[in-house]
Amino acid sequence: MKYRKERLSNIIAEELSKLIVRELEFDNALVTITDVKLSEDSDFADVKFSVIPSDKHKEALKILDRSAGYLQRLLIRKLSLRSIPYIRFEYDPGLEKAQGIEKILLDEARKGNLDESDE
Repeated sequence: MKYRKERLSNIIAEELSKLIVRELEFDNALVTITDVKLSEDSDFADVKFSVIPSDKHKEALKILDRSAGYLQRLLIRKLSLRSIPYIRFEYDPGLEKAQGIEKILLDEARKGNLDESDE
């Protein structure tokens, strides 16, 4: 059963990514699905997304929340399923954190504070 949930999560992430690109418009922002986790009973799908630029994540979340039902209907048709987990969107700041760490490391390297043997 675990394998089925994992497979369904991956399929939902892949198809949802395609649908978001094709069906929704975000004002000067790029929205990417980063992860989908199904609840134990597969009634809910917690969908994490990232946004570039990250300061547009609140607007993107509003658009995604408003479109959740529409996206669910499209997924049901696309995947030929009787039902699909209820989609809940959540912003994933992981990309933003990684960019911040990378910037710090680059700044330190420019200052000469990082020894190449440390890398």
